[in-house]
Amino acid sequence: MLQAFCFTARSHDRQRICPTPARAPRLGLLLLMSLAACCWQSANAGAAISANRRNTTVTAVEKVRPSVVNIRGQKMVGSGDAAPGHPDALRRVNGMGTGVIIDPRGYIVTCFHVVDGVTKIQVTLSDGSGYQARMVCRDATTDLAVIKIDAGDRELPVIDIGTSSDLMNGETVIAVGNAFGYENTVTQGVVSALHRSVQVSDTQSYYDLVQTDADINPGNSGGPLVNVDGQMIGINVAVRVGAQGIGFALPVDKVMQITADLLSVKRMDHTWHGVVAAPTSADGGLLVDQVETSSPVAQAGLQPGDVITAVGRSTVQRPLDLERALLGKRVGQEVELAVRRDKKEVKLTFALTSLPKQPITVADRSWTLLGLKLDSVSADEFRRLHSRYRGGLVVTDVREDSPAAQQGIQRGDVLVGMHVWETVSLENVGYVLSREDLSTLEPLKFFILRDGQTLYGHFSLAADTARQTARK
Repeated sequence: MLQAFCFTARSHDRQRICPTPARAPRLGLLLLMSLAACCWQSANAGAAISANRRNTTVTAVEKVRPSVVNIRGQKMVGSGDAAPGHPDALRRVNGMGTGVIIDPRGYIVTCFHVVDGVTKIQVTLSDGSGYQARMVCRDATTDLAVIKIDAGDRELPVIDIGTSSDLMNGETVIAVGNAFGYENTVTQGVVSALHRSVQVSDTQSYYDLVQTDADINPGNSGGPLVNVDGQMIGINVAVRVGAQGIGFALPVDKVMQITADLLSVKRMDHTWHGVVAAPTSADGGLLVDQVETSSPVAQAGLQPGDVITAVGRSTVQRPLDLERALLGKRVGQEVELAVRRDKKEVKLTFALTSLPKQPITVADRSWTLLGLKLDSVSADEFRRLHSRYRGGLVVTDVREDSPAAQQGIQRGDVLVGMHVWETVSLENVGYVLSREDLSTLEPLKFFILRDGQTLYGHFSLAADTARQTARK
């Protein structure tokens, strides 16, 4: 830092040293000359960078960095030191993670555990600008979430999405993220192995992971693992505690599949197009696998085997591209498809319609009435719980402010019974929740397994049904 020209000498020299007015211009000239020399050296340094130094890693990082964001927030967690029979004390903790921009309107994919329970999600872009994000959708089972920031009219840079289908052991990969809070940290390594399965806690397991020796640290979660072409080939999720050079990433093909479902217009806008798409076709574009009967695209003449190359002005390569292109469009708004059929280009026009009403499933009823998402537990897994029950259903998600949340049910709990019936399968839950005398069973008693103990509580369904009706 440049200091003022006027300063005080050491204590044994009482004379105050300041430049006289006559000498000030000379000092100013010297300062300008030194600044000019500094700038010349800096410019020379940039010009002197060799091609060997600007290698594939450097160019890949330069390409990726603008679409990588840093995520920070606070949430309340238990202290973990409460005495038996007493409520656990809550404390506020700071969290950090990373995200990747997948749409210029501000949609960002990250890990669910990065934003789970965070009240104010703070996002910082690579240029230092900050925004508050909101949760859009999430899949706790795969630990993925989509959040969104509002950047006004600004179009945000979208990451180049590659594929994980052709990854090779030993291939160079690069991780970019908010490691330990140090923004835009870059580490490099190789693909160590493919198709790994890892259990990180009683409630979270990962399957079909990419293993890498690139350093993955706290704060890297949700950030991209990229190849030397600057294409995202995975989302960093976990590191093996106590080990060096063992990190894991969700393969990008799976990430894109889950994200396409999370951001589907069916889920987000309750609109319908009717395209059931396969992965990218060999010669580019989105291969149409099925066309739903009586759907808008069926009426427009789209056929299985067609390849969609563009939706309006947006080119498409994967199902996520299709959903992004249609996201936010109104019912009745016409959309043009560019289609390749028998090596010929065909133009089709259709209009989105409202989503047809679907039969209410057991999963829907469980989520609406109880606030629970449930999944089956294999016989082998259940035997490890050493329970006297014959089976149960693992809790994969709990809706906020639901009967389940109010009773303290957590992800990873195993539901083994309701009232006098066992809940070995979803059909058992459906039987209970569809009974005509359900109201007479309230409050509905339930039994769960947690940490080797059988716990019970009571669901108050009438209050939640009233809240759901009010929200509609």
